[in-house]
Amino acid sequence: MSISTAPTSVAKTGRPAEAAPSGPVRRRGRRGPLATLSTHGVLVTASLVAFLPVAWLIFLSLGPDKDDYLHPGRIWHKATFDNYTFVLAHTGFFDWLRSTLVVVLGTTAIGVIIAATSGYAVSRMRFPGYKKFMWVLLVTQMFPVAVLIVPMYQIMSELQLIDTYLGLILVNCTTVVPYSAWLLKGYFDTIPFEIDEAGRVDGLSPFGAFLRLVLPLARPGLAVAAFYNFLTAFGEVAFASTFMLSDSKYTFAVGLQSFVSEHDAQRNLMAATAVLIAIPVSVFFYLVQKNLVTGLTAGGTKG
Repeated sequence: MSISTAPTSVAKTGRPAEAAPSGPVRRRGRRGPLATLSTHGVLVTASLVAFLPVAWLIFLSLGPDKDDYLHPGRIWHKATFDNYTFVLAHTGFFDWLRSTLVVVLGTTAIGVIIAATSGYAVSRMRFPGYKKFMWVLLVTQMFPVAVLIVPMYQIMSELQLIDTYLGLILVNCTTVVPYSAWLLKGYFDTIPFEIDEAGRVDGLSPFGAFLRLVLPLARPGLAVAAFYNFLTAFGEVAFASTFMLSDSKYTFAVGLQSFVSEHDAQRNLMAATAVLIAIPVSVFFYLVQKNLVTGLTAGGTKG
């Protein structure tokens, strides 16, 4: 007589094998359906919060009357692009555009050059007072603009730089350079010093190593500094309205004030101009967006 034995699920260790889970196994690090839905909900909400003011501005710019912002529901039935036509044809929009590009690009270029050289010097060189130098730059940011305008105006007047693009560019640099220098100093600290030494071994001067080896590696940090300088100079009002006296040399930020007087406000034209102004900023952001995230995070990892 043959006796059949039932198969036993006993492992070699003598322990019974665990039963396989009946449901799907979730890998480590993978979010569940509820967490994924919550994340997407938060992202969609944040996107709407960021986009709605822009959409509202575009919508108001289509209203033909200056008081349409009080009754926005009426704009649906009479939306028109006449505001844009009027701004482009009957205002100093293109003069403002030329002045803004000159001031903004000049501030961006000069500000990044000064900030890069200053940040690199403090990061790599140990000269007397190199730590205090960076703190002095930081202290300059503590003074309000209203306090600085009077002495700056006096200096610019003696140098005969009032109502000149160069004067406004230099004044803007006093605002953008301190922060940009701190930003780039932190980014240069993340670049190994051995790269500079290798350049010196190959016969490069300190400036040659900085120009040919370090700057290409610091491109993300330079992009962030350039973007900050661009936005700061683009939206600056106090300095531009004080140091630029000619209507043809107004920047966009000052030109927008021409639509508002003591007894009247042409908000429809102001909205249309604001939409047109956003185009250069959007183009510049598109050009530097690839390096922005890397540059914003890398500078804070060291130093």
